[in-house]
Amino acid sequence: MNSLLTRCPVCNGPFHAERLACEACSSTLEGRFSLDWLGRLNRDQLEFVKLMIKNRGNINGVASELKVAYNTARSRLDDIVAALGYGVPPVIDRTDRREVLDRIAAGELSVEDAMVLLRR
Repeated sequence: MNSLLTRCPVCNGPFHAERLACEACSSTLEGRFSLDWLGRLNRDQLEFVKLMIKNRGNINGVASELKVAYNTARSRLDDIVAALGYGVPPVIDRTDRREVLDRIAAGELSVEDAMVLLRR
């Protein structure tokens, strides 16, 4: 079975599904179906999401599997977050390290995200 295409290879426009079929009983359903959030991601981004799930959200594991630096993997994740319409965490001034620690303590920021912010 082929991988899901989310963008048109001719014009890069978004795809939608018009027919769904059951592998078990061969029933089909026709209509116009949105690919929802999957349709917003390109093939490379979908592969990255699969790796994130495989690594249980551990970006270091993803970076290791892709053989890229942590910052490269983090940048790719930021691109996916933006493609899904969510904001990328803001850059925090290096002098405001105490605020970052307070946000971790309050549960507003993960340690991983804090490390990225503090390295910028």
